[in-house]
Amino acid sequence: MTTTVRTRVAIVGAGPAGLLLSHLLDRAGIDSVVIDQRSRDEIESTIRAGILEQGTVELLDDLGPHSRARTVGHRHDGIELRFEGEGHRIDFAETVGRAVWLYPQHEVLKDLVAARLAAGQDLRFGVTAEAIADAETDRPRVLARDAEGRPLQIEADFVVGSDGSRSVARAAVTGSSQGGYFREYPFAWFGILCEAPPSADELIYSNSPDGFALVSQRSDTVQRMYFQCDPDTDTAAFTEEQLWDELQKRVPGTTLKQGPIFQRDVLRFRSFVAHELRRGRVALAGDAAHTVPPTGAKGMNLAIADVRLLAEALRRSLLEGDERALDAYPEAASRRIWKAQHFSWWMTSLLHVTPDATDFDRRRQVGELRSVVESAHGRAALAEAYTGWPFPS
Repeated sequence: MTTTVRTRVAIVGAGPAGLLLSHLLDRAGIDSVVIDQRSRDEIESTIRAGILEQGTVELLDDLGPHSRARTVGHRHDGIELRFEGEGHRIDFAETVGRAVWLYPQHEVLKDLVAARLAAGQDLRFGVTAEAIADAETDRPRVLARDAEGRPLQIEADFVVGSDGSRSVARAAVTGSSQGGYFREYPFAWFGILCEAPPSADELIYSNSPDGFALVSQRSDTVQRMYFQCDPDTDTAAFTEEQLWDELQKRVPGTTLKQGPIFQRDVLRFRSFVAHELRRGRVALAGDAAHTVPPTGAKGMNLAIADVRLLAEALRRSLLEGDERALDAYPEAASRRIWKAQHFSWWMTSLLHVTPDATDFDRRRQVGELRSVVESAHGRAALAEAYTGWPFPS
């Protein structure tokens, strides 16, 4: 027997995009059902980086006491670009009057889950979406299985796929689960988490002849650091001493604070944008629609930007019968998506050493870095993109 559930909006994926969308829809008086194949513990405990743009933090403020971004997160008013052994601070407050907050994604998810459950949201963990049916009718359906493997069908006025980079919903929109523009980069990040106080007050993005390194932190006692590596690097191939040596030589001029390393991973670099963001009564948002390299800190922020547009478009469609904003959603979202793709690509190419780089490439790259840090306009352009382009009124 198949259980059938009826709702206004069915949301596949309980990541930042899906959960915030359900919150904004609820504020407008529109009910939704959110499903995710993961358990609540998996969602809240999978550690992922998080740099929140100012606009993202302002949207999360709408969660009220459930949002801890401003109280637990760390406000950063700049970053440091380091090359040729010298650091150059990009002052966000001075150049664009904005800031970012260091607040990991899993903490954002804890806030969103708590807020939605407190509001009585129909939020179902351990439910696996298998397909989206009838996308071009006025009654699209999510075909799924619940945590016990029993068939579940969710009928809705609209379906939103926010189910990550391996999206099931994408096929209903683009015709293929892989339907999109794609680029893979010839390097990855070797990431560590260690027990140590911050090595710097703000993030350090370091370009060196040995490759890129990023010095960041999770808290007052945990640091997160990355260095450029081959995508097929074995995380067990380094001793702790070798890891610290590798990181230190890529951040000349800064003495890193060391401590026990308790997590290692390799993060591959990919860019993706789905060919289509909407078909009929199904739309994509977040990583289901696009992924970016982590260099520009755009992933979660871009998902939140999608939701801001989509929530208003759905409000107009479902409550006022006005389809214009929904029809405009793909183009409106794509403008920011491709700006973010460009910025992420640019930051990546600015800071990393490609395997086939020549002496000319290296010298040209340093020239580009100097063009940024030695120009008020260059610093402002980077700061504007990094802190997030203001949303249209």
